[in-house]
Amino acid sequence: MTPEKKVKVKICKILDKMGAYRFYASTGGYGSSGIPDIIACYQGRFIGIEAKANGGKPTALQLKNLNDIAISGGQPLVVDETNVDQLEYLISKFK
Repeated sequence: MTPEKKVKVKICKILDKMGAYRFYASTGGYGSSGIPDIIACYQGRFIGIEAKANGGKPTALQLKNLNDIAISGGQPLVVDETNVDQLEYLISKFK
């Protein structure tokens, strides 16, 4: 399992524990590029999560999509192994 996949699995376990709706946003050639890896809804709030590992940074297109989510009132997050354990807190503090 890749380091990024490990982060994604941990994210999903946390979201499941919280009772959030979530899915992997797989483009598969038919979707839009740059969309966050995981889309979630928690207590009526839209959340876009870009998973990274080993110091990876979002691409310019990923940052644009995360910014678009923020402008639309959603919660964009970049989560890696350094902050994944704080995910529940990061989501709960967003109003």
